[in-house]
Amino acid sequence: MKKTIFMMTFAAAVMLMSSCASKKELVACQEENKTLQANYTDTKEQLAASKARVASLEQQLAQEEKANKALQNALDKSLSNASQNNVSIDKLVDQINESNKYIRHLVEVKSKSDSLNMVLTNNLTRSLSKEELKDVDVQVLKGVVYISLADNMLYKSGSYEINDRASETLSKIAKIIKDYKDYDVLIEGNTDDVPIKRENIRNNWDLSCLRASSVVQALQNQYGVDPKRLTAGGRGEYNPLQPNTSEVGKQRNRRTQIIITPKLDEFMELIGQAPEE
Repeated sequence: MKKTIFMMTFAAAVMLMSSCASKKELVACQEENKTLQANYTDTKEQLAASKARVASLEQQLAQEEKANKALQNALDKSLSNASQNNVSIDKLVDQINESNKYIRHLVEVKSKSDSLNMVLTNNLTRSLSKEELKDVDVQVLKGVVYISLADNMLYKSGSYEINDRASETLSKIAKIIKDYKDYDVLIEGNTDDVPIKRENIRNNWDLSCLRASSVVQALQNQYGVDPKRLTAGGRGEYNPLQPNTSEVGKQRNRRTQIIITPKLDEFMELIGQAPEE
């Protein structure tokens, strides 16, 4: 009986001790579990933070790559424009140099032309007498020689027929024209505004043209000027030097001009071809 009671007491003690041990282990396991749970939570939060950081860095990287691409495109465009501008500038410099050469050439040609015109004018004025110079006006305007002859010296009154008085003067002018074979000659008739109507002369247009034609034919037939160099034209009353309000003004306007100019084809050959734009 005593032995049985002892055994039961011992078993209960063992069970109690086992129960205490299990409880301690359980508490320890629970504590450890709490620690692990806390660590897991921290790790999970750190992972989430890392993922967010990675996403932010990837977004920044994408923006940086986009910005870098834009900068590269801008740089490429700038280099391309710079290259084109250099080409354009070089071309412009070449054009400017060519234009400067052409301008210098024109200046030389103009100087040469002016010199020839001055020689022609001097030779003409020296060949005319003082009396003839009263009715003959010689000028050089813009590289063209103008010889203006008064109508009362050239023609019979109200007519287009050349009078005897003009023959000597025309012969001297013809000699100068023949000496300068590289020049063309335009004969231009001008009148005042007084209306005229005679047989074969309807108005001042007719009179101015007929007077110019008379001078051209005299230069050709009497003085041997090449007719290919001659042109006859009339301007009627529409190219006055002075108002037709006075007798002096009308007298100045009644004139025939002999206009001596360099031949156009030879002049263009002389100056050369203009540079391209």
